[in-house]
This record gives sequence, C-alpha cells and structure tokens, in this order.
Amino acid sequence: MVGHAAVQKIVAIGLIVSSGGVVAQALNPQENGKGIRVMFYNVENLFHPDDDSLKSDEEFTPEGLRYWSLNRYREKLADIAKVAIAIGGWEPPALIGLCEIENRRCLDDLVFNSPLKKFGYQVIHQESGDDRGIDVALLVRPEYFATLETRFHILKFPEENSRASRDILYAKGLVGDDTLHVFVNHWPSRFGGQMATESKRQFAASTLRAHFDSLLRKNPNALILAMGDYNDHPNDPSMYSVLRAKTDTLNLTAGDLLNPISRFEHQKGTHKYEGEWGILDQIILSQALGQTGQALYVSWMSVQIFDADFLLEADASGIGKIPNRTYVGYQYHGGFADHLPVYADILFRTEMK
Repeated sequence: MVGHAAVQKIVAIGLIVSSGGVVAQALNPQENGKGIRVMFYNVENLFHPDDDSLKSDEEFTPEGLRYWSLNRYREKLADIAKVAIAIGGWEPPALIGLCEIENRRCLDDLVFNSPLKKFGYQVIHQESGDDRGIDVALLVRPEYFATLETRFHILKFPEENSRASRDILYAKGLVGDDTLHVFVNHWPSRFGGQMATESKRQFAASTLRAHFDSLLRKNPNALILAMGDYNDHPNDPSMYSVLRAKTDTLNLTAGDLLNPISRFEHQKGTHKYEGEWGILDQIILSQALGQTGQALYVSWMSVQIFDADFLLEADASGIGKIPNRTYVGYQYHGGFADHLPVYADILFRTEMK
C-alpha cells in the first residue's frame, strides 16, 4: 500500500499512476472556477465497531468474525478521505456519492474526524431497510451545490417476501444559477447468482427510469446525473434496455440517457471477479447534461475510473492487478476497498462570474 506521503506526492505533481502506467489527470475544474467534480465510491463496508441491535452488523464488531476494531475503523475513514483528496487534487469533489455506509455516525466521523473535516461537507443520508444496515449517502460542499430538496425512494420489489434493499437517494440543488438533479444508487447484488437476482436490478432500473421520466416530462432539458454501484455492466439488460443508458452518442432520441464510462468496457473496470474486470460503478447522464450547449454539461471524456496505483495490488492469480481491499474473505487485509471509484467533471458553458 502506498502511504500518505506518496499520495501527497502523486497529487502535488498533478499525475495519477494508473494500472496502465502514468497518465495525466485533468485539472479539477473547481480549482479555476470552470465547474465542479463529482465522484462515486463503493467503500466496502464502512461499519462503526459498536453493535447496532437493530441491524445485522455483528461481524463488524471487535468480537465478530472480522474482529473489526476502532483503530481499523479510523484507518478506513482516513483512507476514504485520501481517495477523495487524490481525486480532487487537493480540492475534493463538490459531490461525493457513497455506498456501503452503515449509518449517520460513520458519515459524521468521515466529514468531521478525518482529513475531509476542513472542507465543510454536509451529509445527506437516511437509514434504509437493508437488513445489514448498509446505505447510500451523498456528501455535499454547499459552496458548490446549494441543496434545495432531498428524497429517498424505497425499492418495493413485487416478489412476495423480498428482502429490503438500499433506497435510491435523490437531491436537487443549484450549481451556480442552474438546477442539477442527482441520484445515488446501490442496486441489489449478484449474490445468489446473476440470473437469479437479475429481476431485482431490472426493477431498480425501472424505478430510476421512472424518476428520470418524471423530471424530463416537466423539463425535457433537465440536467440529471445518476451515479452508483449498479451491480450490472453497461450492456446488461437493466442498464441498456430498461434504464436505456446508451453506450454511444449515435442515433440518440428524446429521453435517451448517456453512459460515458461504458467506453472502458473490455479495457478496464471498477471491480474484479474471478479474474475478470467489470464496470459495476457508473455515472449516467441525461441527454441534456451531455450536450455542450447547456449551461452545465459533462464532457464524455471527463468521466473516468480512478485506478491510481495505490488503490491496486498484484492479483494473487498472477494476472494483472486487483483492488487493494479491506478484507479478503474474512481475513483483514488493510486496503482501501474492493471497488474503484469513478468521477466526472460538470463544466460551465462560460466561466461563472
């Protein structure tokens, strides 16, 4: 693992070390007033070590199967903060979407008791019905995003006796004088088999699509960004057919959504399973947000997987690299997370005055 000093050096010289070598990292537009940066990160089980009697969190306690401790918890908070600062280049993103967060206490510790504390993040979060207690959340820097409204959309699966899942978080806010709609997602996992769980992700996709459509009916040029761990790839039915998130800009029709990160498919990914990289973590745009003629827009090329070398290690299989994880099975490994973060730049058509 690369230590904090090495992370400082990487950020200071304006480069990231990726799995393919050293590549230039685009300047964060927050640094010159030309836009904002947003990121999403599945942080791999950020649990507070205290037992919550209402949640199935016993394995993440000092006496649990993972021997989770206060020191390990604090180290993980610091690691998450380091990733956000590295992505921002000393100016952490205006919006940080997170998943696999146990509760508000963890989020408060992250924004008040980690290296992020000086950046004044506000927390948007609500306890979901997930029986493990893991939720989605949004961290907001109010000088960049003035929150106007928040909602939490519960996924009510049609199957009888279905387990509750994470909510879909919605936030509306002002970026400058323009309204931006943001969704944060963590769709049902593939645990139990991809095909056996596919219907739940398709239901989540139809729910998110309905919320997109509701906003687009009111304003066909609504600026909407959805980020999350969708537990499906860009060309899986939930993403491509149900959500209708296009993997290119050809033959777009009204209501189509854009999935810029899909261009990395078969090249690299955000999660590695059985030796194969996949893009489970994605940033989806409304068509208007992907058009440079709008007051706010996202450059297709600004949507990136952050695969800095300090987040990776050699794969035990001997083939390539793998995310440097907090746990390998039940064995504490001390890394960052089993997913890589993604980010995008929302740019102003003209520099804000």
